[in-house]
Amino acid sequence: MTERPPHLADRARLRRVRDRMDREYAQPLDVEALARGAHMSAGHLSRAFRAAYGESPYAYLMTRRIERAMALLRRGDLSVTEVCFAVGCSSLGTFSTRFTELVGVPPSVYRREVAAAAEGIPSCVAKQVTRPVRNREAQVAAPSLA
Repeated sequence: MTERPPHLADRARLRRVRDRMDREYAQPLDVEALARGAHMSAGHLSRAFRAAYGESPYAYLMTRRIERAMALLRRGDLSVTEVCFAVGCSSLGTFSTRFTELVGVPPSVYRREVAAAAEGIPSCVAKQVTRPVRNREAQVAAPSLA
C-alpha cells in the first residue's frame, strides 16, 4: 500500500513539528509529545511525517542530534559522553550506534580523527562537508528531457 501525501492542514502541522525538533533537539522529545503539540494522534503523525519527509519523526530527530554532536565533537573540548547528553540522548549506546550508522565511524574515532583534520576550516564549511546522510533521504528525481 502506498502512502498518500499529507493534506494541506497536516503539512502546516508537520512543518511546525519539524521546526520544533530542529529547535528543541536537546530536549526530551517523543512522538506522543510532538503529536499532542500538533493536535494529532501519534500514529497519524508518524504516518504523515514519513509520507512527507521520507523518514520517521524519531529518525529525523536523531539525525538533527547527530549533526549537532558532530559539531561538538569537532570542537574537541567535550568527551563523547558529554556530547551524548548535550544533544539530548539519554543512552550512550543508542547514541553511539546511531552515530556510527549515519557517519560511518564511532563518535570517539570521529572526535579523534576529524577534529584534527578540520582544524583551521571555518565551522560553516565543516558543517556542510561533514553533514551525515540519512538512511532514507528522499531521492532526487533526474530531470526529464522530454
